[in-house]
Amino acid sequence: MADRLPKKVYEAELRRLQAQLVDMQAWVQATGARIVVIFEGRDAAGKGSTIKRVAEYLNPRVARIVALPAPTERERSQWYFQRYVAHLPAAGEIVLMDRSWYNRAGVERVMGYCTNEEYHRFLHQAPIFERMLVEDGILLLKYWFSVSDVEQEKRFRSRNEDPMRRWKLSPNDVLSITKWEDYSRAKDTMFVHTDIPEARWHEVDNEDKRRGRINMIHHLLGQIPYEMVERPEIEIPPRPPSGGYDRPPQQLDGYVPDYAATLIDK
Repeated sequence: MADRLPKKVYEAELRRLQAQLVDMQAWVQATGARIVVIFEGRDAAGKGSTIKRVAEYLNPRVARIVALPAPTERERSQWYFQRYVAHLPAAGEIVLMDRSWYNRAGVERVMGYCTNEEYHRFLHQAPIFERMLVEDGILLLKYWFSVSDVEQEKRFRSRNEDPMRRWKLSPNDVLSITKWEDYSRAKDTMFVHTDIPEARWHEVDNEDKRRGRINMIHHLLGQIPYEMVERPEIEIPPRPPSGGYDRPPQQLDGYVPDYAATLIDK
């Protein structure tokens, strides 16, 4: 990875790409396209912050972020892919998956949360499941965010020292430092079995988050065959003259206190 992308360059290009994402969203709505974007990678690899930039200016009714918690006892008894099916997009929707069914090939495998039989069944079924999605017309894009062991530890320590971001750390996250090679082997095996022509893995070098976000969003836009959609201009009508409405007396005790005014003198 080259030197960190200058902030001014990053912000200008990010805004340009985000405008294109809005154009792509209009195409999705107009054509009824269905898009699933999977964000996978090591803990602290920068998946969440990239998703945030992708979704920042999109309509949340069109672009949904899916970040599922640990499965319930009932969900554990279901077909593994079953709970993910409920979150797949309908026509005109985009689903951004902050982790996905690939939990089984990563954290579940490394941490021993699934059996060998369940793991190997997943490696067999995942390509079949994804081919079914693609054959049904879903645009499926899979991104793996890569980061070095040094940078991962640096980000962990930064989170631990920041009370605003400490919630991002979990015991499993910290354990991933001691299981770096195990996660590497699991990722390599996952790629061998699930990097299929219908749904390829795209690896993002995210050592520099600015570069990684720009590269990922630019690549995403290049994978979707969207076209510019003519959007009707909206005219804001003039406000009509008053019809004699009298506002009732204000109940000041019901207003939120003007705390902001206290900041001016500070």
